[in-house]
Amino acid sequence: MTSGSSDVSNEEPPVVIRDKRRIDPTSGEVRPEAAASSPRGASDGPSVAMPQEVVNLQDQLAERTLDLQRLKAEFDNYRRRVERDRALVAEQATGKVLAGLLGVLDDIGRARSHGDLTGPFRAIADQLESTLATLGLTSFGEPGDPFDPSRHEALLHSYRDDLDVTTCVEVVRPGYEYAGRVLRAAQVAVGEPSEPSSADEAASADAPVGD
Repeated sequence: MTSGSSDVSNEEPPVVIRDKRRIDPTSGEVRPEAAASSPRGASDGPSVAMPQEVVNLQDQLAERTLDLQRLKAEFDNYRRRVERDRALVAEQATGKVLAGLLGVLDDIGRARSHGDLTGPFRAIADQLESTLATLGLTSFGEPGDPFDPSRHEALLHSYRDDLDVTTCVEVVRPGYEYAGRVLRAAQVAVGEPSEPSSADEAASADAPVGD
């Protein structure tokens, strides 16, 4: 009897395994007891008003954002203005240097026209003219160009029968321009169409006028 009772008291309680998974592994659906015990979402509850302090912070953030945008726009305009002024100053400085070299170009042109530009001096002159052209210096003034008072300086004047408009018939000294600005006007001799003689004017006045 004693041994039988001790065997019963030494028996361990059975192990119970409970499946607490919300999703049924067989059907793949939510188990009814899991759906009943799940809490309601925030959308099901009453709406909560935003505190006034948060609203004020949002307004201040929007104002600061606008201020930053205005400051950025002002800085961009200032930077563009500074770059434009810097480029203008550099252009004016280059123009002054080029204007100071025009006399040298005149001497080179006279030497070339007289056939005195030979040997190493010719190579130096060609290199100088090429360098100045690379910087943007261009010459103008050719016989046959229409006379432009803003670009030409008339030294001589004559009347010619073969002209219909006022024309540069001879270039005494070429002109130069840089960056769209005239550094020196070209000195030219100007020819104009011949004026009608007094006899021609009288004939035109006496000619009958058609009805």
